Order: sequence, then C-alpha cells, then structure tokens
Amino acid sequence: MKAVVQTVSEAEVTVDGESVGAIGEGLLVLVGVTHTDGPAEVAWIAEKIWSLRIMRDELSASDLDAPILLVSQFTLYADTRKGRRPSWNGAAPGPVAEPLVEAVAARLRGLGARVETGVFGAMMLVRSVNVGPNTILLER
Repeated sequence: MKAVVQTVSEAEVTVDGESVGAIGEGLLVLVGVTHTDGPAEVAWIAEKIWSLRIMRDELSASDLDAPILLVSQFTLYADTRKGRRPSWNGAAPGPVAEPLVEAVAARLRGLGARVETGVFGAMMLVRSVNVGPNTILLER
C-alpha cells in the first residue's frame, strides 16, 4: 500500500461538477493498493497517517483533530520503466482495492478522524492548497 500525504489549508474532490468531499486545514491523502495488501497494511497506513507529526508546530492530525480527505489513486502503482505508456499491473483491481480503501477510511474514523472521501473509480477533480509545501510518501 502506498499513500501520498499532503498538508493542506483546503482540499476538495468533485465528480461531475458536484462536490463529494471537502476539508479545511488537514491532510489530503492519495492511497493506492497493490495485489498483496490486506488488513495489516490497512492498519499500519491508517495509524501512520493519523499520527504522523507533519502538521503545523510538528503536531499530527490526531493532535489537532484535523480532517482527512482520502482519495483512491491506483496510479501510485504506475510502472514507467519501459516506454512511454505506464503499466498499471502493480495496482490491485477494483474489486480488491475498493474494500481496502474503504477499510483505511473506516480505520481512520475508528481512530477518531473526520474523513471525507472521493468516489472510487470515478473521474475526480481534486483541488488542494498544499501548505509548506509538504508532501510525504508512505509505503508499506
């Protein structure tokens, strides 16, 4: 499992011109799932996202009760080593990935986070204002 975590002053996901998830100051998290991911990866990444001290004053999202906008992102598993067209073979198929992305959101909520999400498999427009800029790659 991979996640790109950004501190943001605001972020929003729209689908077909309609807002489906929006936050103020918090974390925008793009999460990708591979074939071998399961409950252990879900637990690890959710706990890392919630407790990572990357917010203002070296605090975590949990310290600040900061919201999280979680967006599925299979393209994190793009293989660009050959040619000009990425291979998506490393990304888990939708029926495998979707429940795991939902499990990350559920685990974060269980830890106390307010979580907004995109729409799995939809063409989403993601707008964000990155603070810092601060972008962290998590991989398990």
